[in-house]
Amino acid sequence: MTDYYSKKMKIGVFDSGYGGLTILKEIRKVLPQYNYIYLGDNARTPYGTRSYEVVYDYTLQCVKRLFDMDCCLIIIACNTASAKALRTIQQNDLPYIAPDRRVLGVIRPTAESVGSLTQTGTVGILGTVGTIQSHSYDIEIKKLFPSVEVVSQACPMWVPLIENNEHLTSGADYFIKKDIDSILAKNKNIDTLILGCTHYPLVAKSIERFVPQHIKVVTQGKIVAYSLEDYLTRHRELSEHCSQGGNVEFFTTESEQKFSEYASIFWQEPIEAKTISLN
Repeated sequence: MTDYYSKKMKIGVFDSGYGGLTILKEIRKVLPQYNYIYLGDNARTPYGTRSYEVVYDYTLQCVKRLFDMDCCLIIIACNTASAKALRTIQQNDLPYIAPDRRVLGVIRPTAESVGSLTQTGTVGILGTVGTIQSHSYDIEIKKLFPSVEVVSQACPMWVPLIENNEHLTSGADYFIKKDIDSILAKNKNIDTLILGCTHYPLVAKSIERFVPQHIKVVTQGKIVAYSLEDYLTRHRELSEHCSQGGNVEFFTTESEQKFSEYASIFWQEPIEAKTISLN
């Protein structure tokens, strides 16, 4: 190992906004011993409607910032950034800027779980416009399970409803039911719905009310958490350099007061955040 690991480092969790907090919460349940940094690029959210180039540039800036903050491992807890930026960062950037550090996403571990979830061989993906248009889930699932059919549905209204704390209203139910009805109408064999956005666990119970009982509604948090645990078990040289203490620091590119207020919807505990610049 290089001098990157001359001191203990932290695990970074990055999202364009708040949804990654649902991933971090589950990671901490499985791996409570480590120290974490959460970075939300709230000043430039949402990423879901932006181009590949813009999402890549923004994500790389945030990854570099977390490296500067002494993170040796970063989880991109954002489906859009995982879809549009992760592979390029892993293949083209890491070898030059930080060859001994690692950046992981949320799509691959979710795709790996599909084989144990579906009985009919047909899964549905619910996500933002950017994630669905990237076809990243289709590609990753087909690599692992060529016979599985993937049916996708973009749900553009869900994130703004959640971030404005309107997701438990009858108005939100209208849009949730509309999108659920749309994806189920595309294929009657769907037996698993994967929530391909880290915001969506907040509406999981609403979704379950609008689907037949035999359909599983799958959130990503636990999947990513256990995948990370497995990864650290297999890469002892990395886990040994992750500092322990169970601490979490929260950072945002927006107003720290605004972040702390909105983040409570996802974290359900008081949060003290700090504003940072990416320049």
